[in-house]
Amino acid sequence: MDAKKITAATVRADFNDLPAVVYYTRAAHELGLWVSERALIERFFPDRTAALVEAGCGAGRVTLGLWALGYRALTAFDFAEELVDQARSLAAERGAEAITLLHADATDLSPVASRLAPPYAGALFLFNGLMQIPGRAQRRAALGELHRVCAPGAPLLFTTHDRDSSPTERALWRLETLRWTRGEQDPRIVEFGDRYFEDEAGRTFMHLPDRREILEDLAATGWRHTFDAMRTEVAKEPRAVLDFSDECRFWVVTRG
Repeated sequence: MDAKKITAATVRADFNDLPAVVYYTRAAHELGLWVSERALIERFFPDRTAALVEAGCGAGRVTLGLWALGYRALTAFDFAEELVDQARSLAAERGAEAITLLHADATDLSPVASRLAPPYAGALFLFNGLMQIPGRAQRRAALGELHRVCAPGAPLLFTTHDRDSSPTERALWRLETLRWTRGEQDPRIVEFGDRYFEDEAGRTFMHLPDRREILEDLAATGWRHTFDAMRTEVAKEPRAVLDFSDECRFWVVTRG
C-alpha cells in the first residue's frame, strides 16, 4: 500500500480522473436535484433573484438544478478542471451560459476574486463536498472563505456524513478506534474519521465527522446553526438517488 498521505492534490487528481468525470457528468445530465435538496433549497432560499454561490459544483448537477428552478444569479466553482469543463458544456446545452462557472479552490478564493460578485445572499456546498477536503484546518478555511463572500444573515446549505447516524456506523467506528489505538489505520489518511476507497466513481477521499465536530467548526468560522437533519428525515428519495448516494446529514447555517 502506498503510504503517501492524501493531500488536496490527491483529491483533485482523483476528481479529474476519467471514472469520476464520467460518474459525476452522468449524474448532472440524468439525476438532477434530489427531492430533499429541492425541498431545503425552496425553504431556505425562497428568493429566486438572489445571488447565490455554489462551492464544489462538480459537473453541474446542483447548479443546473437551481437554474431549472428559476435561480438566475448563480456563481459556481470547483477545483477539478475536468468537472468544471463538463459543467460549462451542460450549461451551454441548456441555455444557461449566464451562470458564472469558475475553476477555484474553496479553501482560497483570492485567485478568482475578480470573477466573484460578493456579497452573496446564500451559499451551497452539497453532496458532501466540504467533507472531501483533507484536513480539518482546510475544511475550516473553506467555511471561512464562504463566510467572507456571503452577506450577513446569508444561509449556507451543505451536507456531511455522520459517524453516529446508526448502530452500524457506531460499531464500524468503534473498530476504527481500535485500529488507531494499535497504529493499524490506513497510513494514507490524515485524521480520525477519514476514509479513502475506490468504487464506480473512482478513488474517493471522504471525512466522516460526528455532529459535535461540525458544530465546533461552524462556531470557529462565524456560522450560526439553524437546522440539521438526516436526509431520510427530510424527504423520501427515489431509487436512483439512493443508488447514487448514501445517507447524509443536511445542515443549514447562517452567516453571523
